Amino acid sequence: MSAHENKSRSSALIVGAIGVVFGDIGTSPLYALKETFAGSHPIPVEPESILGVLSLIFWTIMAL
Repeated sequence: MSAHENKSRSSALIVGAIGVVFGDIGTSPLYALKETFAGSHPIPVEPESILGVLSLIFWTIMAL
């Protein structure tokens, strides 16, 4: 295997790994919202609760 083929294969694996990580980060907030308001111990759906949960999700993603 040449150096060019090896570099190309490594690049493809890196892009795939990044896609898995950021794909998971992108869908996790949807599950968090669902579980927060409709899980086994839901909190009331009020403007303050929605804003609080969205704020937590936003700042968690910003910290990454």
